[in-house]
Amino acid sequence: MNKAKRTEIFSRLRAENPAPETELNYASPFELLIAVMLSAQSTDVGVNKATDRLFPIANTPETILALGVKGLKEYIKTIGLYNTKAENVIKTCALLVEQHSSQVPSTREELEALPGVGRKTANVVLNTAFRQVAMAVDTHIYRVSNRTGIAPGKTVLAVEKKLIKLVPEEFLLDAHHWLILHGRYVCVARKPRCGACTIEDLCEFKRKTSD
Repeated sequence: MNKAKRTEIFSRLRAENPAPETELNYASPFELLIAVMLSAQSTDVGVNKATDRLFPIANTPETILALGVKGLKEYIKTIGLYNTKAENVIKTCALLVEQHSSQVPSTREELEALPGVGRKTANVVLNTAFRQVAMAVDTHIYRVSNRTGIAPGKTVLAVEKKLIKLVPEEFLLDAHHWLILHGRYVCVARKPRCGACTIEDLCEFKRKTSD
């Protein structure tokens, strides 16, 4: 796929959704960090139900620490892997208080040093909270990148690096949101909704399967 085609793809995605946003509910970098930590192997809808109860009660490192692991579990027990997540969130809150003056750090190294924060979570926070160029490749973005031919790769990291390199610069900041929403609602896993796809004629998946 050449640059002109990628530019047209993202131009159309932008025209369809000029200001894409995460579907996680948050009102601060800290709330976003916690929501993304809770979202692993869970849906945004499920996470929002939990955080809509949690954040009015506790939405700072100190107030979540005050809940303790047991208290936090009561708010997030509807989410998958909630036992491990509760422990990681409490440990992360303690580190934020002790090492970062209760603020969410804005570098990858510092974010990934927090318990329960991997590369994908760090990328979401960097991109969404701090508006840095970062590409959080989840299952949706991995599928769309490979299926369409935008940035094919055999691993999540390979796709991430290709997207950073190949997505035209003017679209880089929001590309993560466009791709994840496209994968979530149009380019779905089992039966992609090609007839409702705004980039159907540019997609290399359809061209290959029709040869």
